[in-house]
Amino acid sequence: MRKHIIAAIQSHAAAEYPKECCGLVLAVGLAQKYFPCRNIATEPNEEFRLDPEDYAAAEDQGQVIGIVHSHPDATSRPSSRDLAMCEATALPWHILSWPEGDLRTITPTGSTPLLKRPFVHGVQDCFAVVRDFYMRAMGIELPNYQRTDGWWESAENASLYEQHYKAAGFEQVDSPQRGDMIVMEVGRTAHPNHAGIYLGTDPALPGEESGVFGPGPFVLHHLYGRPSELIVYGGPWLQRTRLILRHKEAR
Repeated sequence: MRKHIIAAIQSHAAAEYPKECCGLVLAVGLAQKYFPCRNIATEPNEEFRLDPEDYAAAEDQGQVIGIVHSHPDATSRPSSRDLAMCEATALPWHILSWPEGDLRTITPTGSTPLLKRPFVHGVQDCFAVVRDFYMRAMGIELPNYQRTDGWWESAENASLYEQHYKAAGFEQVDSPQRGDMIVMEVGRTAHPNHAGIYLGTDPALPGEESGVFGPGPFVLHHLYGRPSELIVYGGPWLQRTRLILRHKEAR
């Protein structure tokens, strides 16, 4: 990274300390510049949320080629959320520890494993692992519906699965086959709020080893606060099932 950009990031981090600063690296013609943004997170000392209006203003000036934020009183080591968001944005992320001053860059790999991915709500969660499976196994791109914290506990926000599945190309079936989406109720709720992929007796996943053997049947899912995993589909999971959905293009 160019020296004048590093200096601008350091200046921004110092001005915002002890809050996390955030900003964008822009390509403006042949030049590059740092565009500082506002951190509108509820707890800016612990995380950052880049102001969408600032992002739009930056795009009016040039091409966004990197995302920047600081780690106040911490190392530049990326968090699980940093790694997940780097993949989601498909852009390099530059992390500055402050006041230490260490700058680290992480780059997207282009493919997050389906198994053992850390949980980051809205980025790597139960719906994300479903979307990624359909794209990798079937070439089907599902809409990426916005998920706000706590939607799974509110009847008003239960539309992610119950109200959107038809528009996303799914239809309800009586018994599952490999590749179907299993929609369940977990926790203290009165509506479906969790989903996984039914794999039948074959735990194989596109492009990776599952390391799981046995009679099955298996379901791939990503439960809140846990890494994504394979489970045997039976017992309480079967009892929690409320919808079995099959995509029309998967027939």
